[in-house]
Amino acid sequence: MESKSPQAGTDPNPSPVWHAQDAAEVIQRWRSQPSGLSAGEAGERLARYGRNQLRPPEKAGPLVRFFRHFHNVLIYILILAAIGTALLGHWVDTGVILAVVLINTLIGFIQEGKAEKALDAIRQMLSPRAVVLRDGHRREVDASSVVPGDVIYLQAGDKVPADLRLMDVKNLRVDEAVLTGESVPVEKDVQPVAEDASLGDRFCMAYSGTLVTFGRGRGVVVATGETTEVGRISAMLGEVHSLQTPLVRQMEQFGRWLAGVILLISAATFAFGYWVRSYPLDEMFLAAASLAVSTIPEGLPAIMTIALAIGVQKMARRNAIIRRLPAVETLGSVSTICSDKTGTLTRNEMTVASLRSRERHLQVDGVGYAPHGGFTESGLDVSPDEDPVLAQALRAGLLCNDAQVFERDGDWVMEGDPTEGALVVLARKAGMDPQIEQGHLPRVDVIPFESDHKYMATLHRDHKGHGVIYLKGAPERVLELCAHQQTADGPRSLERDWWEAALEEVAGRGERLLAVAARDAQPHQDELKYDQVEAGRFSLLAILGIIDPPREEAIHAVRECREAGIRVKMITGDHLTTARAVGGMLGIGSGGHAVAMAGHELDGMSEDRLRETARGTDVFARTTPEHKLRLVQALQQAGGIVAMTGDGVNDAPALKRADVGVAMGRKGTEAAKEAAEMVLADDNFASIAHAVEEGRTVYDNIRKAILHMLPTNAGQSMTIMMAILMGLALPLTPVQVLWVNMVTSVTLAMALAFEPSEPGVMKRPPRNPDAPLLSGFLLWRIPFVAVLLWLGTFGHFLWMEEVVGSSDELARTVAINTLVAGQAFYLLNLRLIYQPVLSGWAIFHSRAMWLAIGILVVLQLTFTYAPVMNTLFGTTAIGWSDWARILLFGMAVFVIVELEKAVIRRLPWLTAA
Repeated sequence: MESKSPQAGTDPNPSPVWHAQDAAEVIQRWRSQPSGLSAGEAGERLARYGRNQLRPPEKAGPLVRFFRHFHNVLIYILILAAIGTALLGHWVDTGVILAVVLINTLIGFIQEGKAEKALDAIRQMLSPRAVVLRDGHRREVDASSVVPGDVIYLQAGDKVPADLRLMDVKNLRVDEAVLTGESVPVEKDVQPVAEDASLGDRFCMAYSGTLVTFGRGRGVVVATGETTEVGRISAMLGEVHSLQTPLVRQMEQFGRWLAGVILLISAATFAFGYWVRSYPLDEMFLAAASLAVSTIPEGLPAIMTIALAIGVQKMARRNAIIRRLPAVETLGSVSTICSDKTGTLTRNEMTVASLRSRERHLQVDGVGYAPHGGFTESGLDVSPDEDPVLAQALRAGLLCNDAQVFERDGDWVMEGDPTEGALVVLARKAGMDPQIEQGHLPRVDVIPFESDHKYMATLHRDHKGHGVIYLKGAPERVLELCAHQQTADGPRSLERDWWEAALEEVAGRGERLLAVAARDAQPHQDELKYDQVEAGRFSLLAILGIIDPPREEAIHAVRECREAGIRVKMITGDHLTTARAVGGMLGIGSGGHAVAMAGHELDGMSEDRLRETARGTDVFARTTPEHKLRLVQALQQAGGIVAMTGDGVNDAPALKRADVGVAMGRKGTEAAKEAAEMVLADDNFASIAHAVEEGRTVYDNIRKAILHMLPTNAGQSMTIMMAILMGLALPLTPVQVLWVNMVTSVTLAMALAFEPSEPGVMKRPPRNPDAPLLSGFLLWRIPFVAVLLWLGTFGHFLWMEEVVGSSDELARTVAINTLVAGQAFYLLNLRLIYQPVLSGWAIFHSRAMWLAIGILVVLQLTFTYAPVMNTLFGTTAIGWSDWARILLFGMAVFVIVELEKAVIRRLPWLTAA
């Protein structure tokens, strides 16, 4: 329902439903007149109602926004790690950790400002100038000074400056795609419509921010600024709050859990060592701090950021531009994609799909403006130029036409009306050359298309003096002017009932209808007059079914999404029949049968009923911004992670509310782009499917990093704790712990951020967004590997100390290299989380992994043999026999984990958790 404006509320005769009122009544209610307002009255109303512009939102200052990003559990953990290293006197490590904190904060700060930018973009949509009628004279004024009751003139190329109730129109067509998503400009009228008419069906209204594409008109202003439809959407956008991404929610939960565990273990170890084992206070404090530092995965936020950034780069190469880093991972958990139709799922290029004469029914292959494709009838190829009736129908569509289709830089482009362009392409597919046909039958005169008579007529004469009149237009209007139908045996009386049934059948497939007819001209006729056309006597040649065809790649992408457990729903401003037909062609819905519903049916639905409807319906047509927003919210309340695509300002609230808003890069408004997390450079739905695949890969890589870092840290912690429990010297000193954490984070764990997609990543269902980060399989794998690393590290240290009788320096050096070797071999296992890495030689399909291991070997050799490192870290050189045992342990870790995978694969309930 149209919103009630404050202006109207202060008027003596308010009416919030302007489209249902007669134009004269609307003028009277606003105490205006057809000659417009006086300059004095306009000034008074400007003071009373305010300027025709949108107020800027209140914004937090940059300092507040910057420090707001420190309020994060992961940041607190990093700061705790920095304090720990500072207390140990390791200022370089403290600086590194604090640098990570600063980098993460800066990234969040730079990416903030979503709502403010979207509102700025909407404010810029308003027209800068307007032609008004003041004191009976036309004047051009600043659009911000337009007031309710003003009379505004519109002509082709104008941006409508305010919401208008149209008073008179002449072939006025307005592109309302930014508000309704309707792919074709709307023909305007002055007659009132029903109160409950949807926004796209209010033919007597022109709305602020829309574009006049043809004709001219005049209307009275009924809403300005924030009370316009655009202003109402702006207010909705300001009230919509973005949701946290699943990864952020999981990481916060994980961070709280980890912080509690670290504090508990450190405090218990300190208490045991000080009161039970009687360690000195300062030594136990350093040991507890060392334990805390060894447990905190300092590099995890950095690795998470890098994995997301790599995902951004990969998506950009596939035409998906990510504006906010967390959206990369969120894409991987998407369970529903709500997509606009025009230009995203379809080509936004009108194409003739069927051609029907009285005796023939042809299907037309090929889509878009490229003249490639053929004609079939009952599955058999046919040549329409061999049928004189069809050939004449194609010629009529080609010559009664003002569009041009030509090749430019390898692409076929169209100039003119999209429907006329489709007729030119149709004739070209049949082998007709426009220039040759125009040369054979030059145009003599024309009656251009007007909404009043709903047809276009052209007069042509060949070089022998024979003339013909071609007619094309709305089928119901062309039928009125036809007395005959053309057949192979000549003209026959028009069978109106048969044609009307044929029209219903074609319309039922969601195709837009057009009819073409012809009639011989009078001898020496040089002028075409309305009364000559209105006299009728035309012969109906054919009806054509025209559709904006689905993209082939979109059909494949919808199928891929279905295999990945993702439901695709079409939410469009187009008509229900067309939307249902296109949905079926795309394969949306169960078995290619799309359950469709009109937007007005959602009005008044309870929240519970809306949730059921949103889940069970595949196509929503004639939707408003409120419908889109409610549908996204309903799907989210049902537990789904929702991606929403759109290009108009009407899509902005739903884009902002969705877990991932996806705007169109080519045709999208700035408001849509600023409200979205992702922009499609090619406006192609298939790019969303690619982005989902990349998002799942990013999440897999983050899981791999956790699966690598936490067992490593847990193994270190267990080694230190066991030494304290047994009253032994620490196998790892605090500075050695920091070395291990630093080199493995920089090399091994970092390599996991670069991992390619695992096989079958788009064959599995979306993960449960409410599941904790550590659940099921991770809760098994982490302690399992941690125990392996602890046994090898602590066991080797104990053997060196107790059996061999080595010095603490030698035993610690062996222990550290044992731990690092176990981590390196375990990294190879993580090339695939569940599948065997030796199958298909997957272990060799990651350059980053082998490069990281190579760098790690160099670092560890330096750590072990360089004198300066021996001095800094308390290490010493080790022999070949020590290396043999170390490598043997690493290989044992690799084999044991691969065997564990074989067992795990037999337990699907664990891998699915």
